[in-house]
Amino acid sequence: MRSLAFAVVLSVLALGVSSTGQSVGTVTGTVKDSAGAPVPGATIQITSRGSAPLTRISDATGAFSFERVPVADYNVKATLAGFKQFTTRIKVNDGKTTRLDITLELGGLTETVNVEAESSKLQTQSAATGPPINFTPPQAPMPILAPGREQFRRYPTGDFNTAAYDRIDDNPFRRVAQDPLSTFSIDVDTASYANVRRFLNGGSLPPKDAVRIEELINYFRFDYPRAGHDVPFSIHTEIAACPWNSRHRLALVGLQARPLDADKVPARNLVFLLDVSGSMMPPNRLPLIRTAMRMLVDTLDERDRIAIVVYAGASGLVLPSTGGAEKEKIHQAIARLEAGGSTNGAAGITLAYKVAQDQFVKGGINRVILATDGDFNVGITNQGDLTRLIEEKRATGIFLSVLGVGDDNLKDSTMEKLADRGNGNYAYLDSLHEARKVLVREAGATLVTVAKDVKIQVEFNPANVAAYRLIGYENRLLRHEDFNDDKKDAGEIGAGHTVTALYEIVPPGGEVDAPSVDALKYQRPSGPAMASTAARDELMTVKLRYKAPDGDESRLITVPVKNRTSELSENVGFAAAVAEFGMLLRQSEYRGSATHAEAASLARRFRGADRDGYRAEFVRLVELAGSLAQQTTSELRK
Repeated sequence: MRSLAFAVVLSVLALGVSSTGQSVGTVTGTVKDSAGAPVPGATIQITSRGSAPLTRISDATGAFSFERVPVADYNVKATLAGFKQFTTRIKVNDGKTTRLDITLELGGLTETVNVEAESSKLQTQSAATGPPINFTPPQAPMPILAPGREQFRRYPTGDFNTAAYDRIDDNPFRRVAQDPLSTFSIDVDTASYANVRRFLNGGSLPPKDAVRIEELINYFRFDYPRAGHDVPFSIHTEIAACPWNSRHRLALVGLQARPLDADKVPARNLVFLLDVSGSMMPPNRLPLIRTAMRMLVDTLDERDRIAIVVYAGASGLVLPSTGGAEKEKIHQAIARLEAGGSTNGAAGITLAYKVAQDQFVKGGINRVILATDGDFNVGITNQGDLTRLIEEKRATGIFLSVLGVGDDNLKDSTMEKLADRGNGNYAYLDSLHEARKVLVREAGATLVTVAKDVKIQVEFNPANVAAYRLIGYENRLLRHEDFNDDKKDAGEIGAGHTVTALYEIVPPGGEVDAPSVDALKYQRPSGPAMASTAARDELMTVKLRYKAPDGDESRLITVPVKNRTSELSENVGFAAAVAEFGMLLRQSEYRGSATHAEAASLARRFRGADRDGYRAEFVRLVELAGSLAQQTTSELRK
């Protein structure tokens, strides 16, 4: 590790004092990588002795600013998934602005680079007075770091890794002559991508069953046409060549939900259901959730309400439903949260839904947000009973979101099922940056449902398709008759969400790696139906059913797709790169000629505008995974 891994430049600019007469200053700066490119989305936290941390996120240009900061010595920490953690110390002076320019190095967050600010680089200029800062209630004091030294706290953890993932078997190719229909429920969860990122940044490849390719693809937003006024989302289709098998084609089906205008956000009735058991003590669990909640609280207004229910050995109401304008009261309740005890999740779920029902807002957002590592070990503990409990509660019109945290005991399979059965979504928080993305930047997509029970059924034309394979969505497959059954639960889509599905298609005459059935003895097989003359130019027909958020009867949309192959577009190109990455991580037998280098090259080529930097981060993760895969292969050969 280099002793000077990034430059820290401090300059002091004249500022002023607060309206209360308290001596204050300002901290401003930028975050860049070692090549000098801006780094958006980095979390910068400054902490002085005896006060709560102040947190900012760098914007699209890498800039950040803390205004009207009380005069004191501060510890500084900057973090972002994929980079080494940065720590240093600064001093905020009365009426001055402290300039802090940070350069982050690539590496896992377990690595820390510490640089002490040099007082000889202070300069003074004039500056305008900024708006007052919103202070959060004090927490337990964070110790000041000695220059050049990082201090760590140890937390109790289990002796064994008890993380649980459901087994995933890749969807096989299916012959159109025998099975022309593909039916599945949409999935807007993103937990798998953030969890995969956590593994890679920690220096290891993820377990195969932790990789759900549809969640990797749907982590990203795509540029699909906007929805019309009469439907909640648009349907977009594209056909292109398959990058990992030149003899095959890719068919993309994309949905774009109508975004929600900021001035039309419905009133929010939110109940946070927090796991405060002993397993939640490490800083990447309950402490991370506390900070994330503070960011969400700052977005609430007087129409909104929030309550906090906790559960460990028993459940309890920490904060009764409280108006969003009472931020001080809410922050104080968050600051009192501590972890300890065993985990009786079912009791907390029951109480949380009762609190939400008591404050139900007709036409508003009524949602329970469960934050946990999923380690339910008291009361109702098996997945079957827990999911039946959630299914019973969703009938009240209150949806469930699940925020997963933790590592060595992450019960991924349980949390995914709870979110699916609760008409909600499942996100994994591997950093404060991800928490802000889920709860603040994409709050509409996370909290505001525009359509529920969304199902897709694709019928392939045997005249133009010999076989097909749905990439991902293995645990979202439905029986074909479920498509027309309005009693069958399916996925929900939030405001502004995009949903993407990819099919790998084998054209007529191509080799099909799919088993066939023996000829029937008692019946004469009719064979594939011949398409009408008007439909022979069609590759497939996409049908979609959905319900209004408060409706019980589904509506049908049908879109025929012409048999025309286009060049790779930004949408198909980047989605294909993510699919390749997922197949490589899963070591899928269907990965064809895919390599990490080709996936990274494809992602760079079709990266697009990338305003938030997520696609650039994806390229870094692909390259990191390639290096780890080579290292693993070399070790196995020894």
